[in-house]
Amino acid sequence: MSDYKSEVRDGMRIDWDVPIAMDDGIVLRADVYRPAAEGKYPALVSYGPYGKGLAFQEGYKTAWEIMSRDNPDAVSGTTNRYQNWEVVDPEKWVLDGYICVRVDSRGAGRSPGFLSHNNTRENQDFHDCIEWAAAQPWCSGRVGLNGISYSASSQWRAAATQPPHLAAICVWEGWVDNYRDSNRHGGIICVFRKNWQDMQVKTVQHGVGERGAKSRVTGELVCGPETLTEEELARNREDLWANVLSHPLDGLYYRERTGDLSRVAVPLLSAANWGGQGLHPRGNFEGFTRAASKEKWLEVHGGSHWAPFYTDYGVKLQKRFFDYFLKGIRNGWDKQPRVQLQVRHPGEKFVLRHENEWPIARTQWTKFYLDPVARSLKLEPPTSDRSMTYDGLGEGVTFTSAPMDKETEITGPSALKLWVSSSTSDADLFIVLRVFAPDGKEVVFQGALDPHTPVGQGWLRASHRKLDSALSLPYRPYHTHDEKQPLEPGKVVALDIEIWPTCIVVPAGYRIALTIRGKDYEYEGEAATLSNMKNPMRGCGPFMHDDETDRPPEIFGGKVTLHLGPSRPAHALLPVIPPAK
Repeated sequence: MSDYKSEVRDGMRIDWDVPIAMDDGIVLRADVYRPAAEGKYPALVSYGPYGKGLAFQEGYKTAWEIMSRDNPDAVSGTTNRYQNWEVVDPEKWVLDGYICVRVDSRGAGRSPGFLSHNNTRENQDFHDCIEWAAAQPWCSGRVGLNGISYSASSQWRAAATQPPHLAAICVWEGWVDNYRDSNRHGGIICVFRKNWQDMQVKTVQHGVGERGAKSRVTGELVCGPETLTEEELARNREDLWANVLSHPLDGLYYRERTGDLSRVAVPLLSAANWGGQGLHPRGNFEGFTRAASKEKWLEVHGGSHWAPFYTDYGVKLQKRFFDYFLKGIRNGWDKQPRVQLQVRHPGEKFVLRHENEWPIARTQWTKFYLDPVARSLKLEPPTSDRSMTYDGLGEGVTFTSAPMDKETEITGPSALKLWVSSSTSDADLFIVLRVFAPDGKEVVFQGALDPHTPVGQGWLRASHRKLDSALSLPYRPYHTHDEKQPLEPGKVVALDIEIWPTCIVVPAGYRIALTIRGKDYEYEGEAATLSNMKNPMRGCGPFMHDDETDRPPEIFGGKVTLHLGPSRPAHALLPVIPPAK
């Protein structure tokens, strides 16, 4: 007799709450969706903390409503009974001969244990779940990983453990570097993790039990079967925010939670979102370029964080990839160009284009100099030295180009070279790459979460300016974040600031602009809300940097001075793409 329930529904054999024993005795629980017909099939495994029994429609109500409204194909061809946040809809995969294994991570949902994210224990758990799936009588022995965000970023770390039966991964919007991508942008703490644990994780921690949701399908407690006290729950989870606050520099804490790309050798498809500034896209680009895999592909899209994964476009792309590597179907994927871009135009217009590499080989790396007199961006260096001062926690200054005389595409990573001084011992710089229409209205896009995101963003804490000489590139500075180099008030220092990869085709007559601020970008229009996010979103989504513990006003609220001119030729290095021949 098995200790789990198995039934056939909606054309699938579903095994509920299947036990998977870990090496330390903890038993994780998984739901397994497989074809009703007996046989051996490849498995897609996901592992995450969001509660495998919590319906997408219930846990992320507004995201579901937006997806249903704007992307009806994402919710078509399925009953949507088994939809769960950021993992595949089994109804779209099982009938095509795949098994979907959905594991509640340690300490979450139906799986007991201590809840701690992305650490060595979790990575080993994921490794063991992959090998468990491969050994089951219903599996062909070939396992793939697929999912968004948490269910994507964890793939880099799981793949780095090199499970013998892992055959391919699809990292759909998944960060890789726990310090640079996720928690501390340019050394500045991002409050997303604090709010994320409160809003999205503690609500589905194992032991919430009777105080939590019930599965719409099985009627079982999503976070049960036991119900623990609030004190017991607190003892059973890491204080994530306290750990991030107490680790201002990169080191063992963050390295443990970062995938070693030199050990990621399986075939991979890395799918980024142009509008994901603040969490995922940097990892998708870094993962694609730096992973050891010989067979790797990059896809980049726009739109919301959740919908493209479930659309016909997304599912078709994923299935072509997995059909080739998990089923051995000769479908031409080996001839798929290594880079597939949805090239972004104003007005939420995207045009599909293929490239052979990233960054694009024909990129014309172009310096746009900051002119202090006209506050402009120019192709020629300024002729006289000037300085400009702004409040260290203020809105800063903007430099704007002349109207573009022809259509100009900017696609790729960017970098900003500055010389600055501060009246205090440090300064935080927030960089915003922007585009303005001829009528002066800013061009913004539906971002991963925020509907009004600017074209591109970058961040740097001046005391973290030290560069890694081995990893830095002219177009992508790489900071060590291993020591603080405080500023001497009034003394000028050089800064190289990474601006995360982006894409925009700027029409003739439009202007490019660069803003240097002392705080997060703010969209001037109405703020947006999502049911699973804590704060109204004003252009940066939930990826804000306003924690006073990390940014005390007495240090970061001084006067910041930009030093510009021929002796200090500050400039943005932008990736201008000429038309393909």
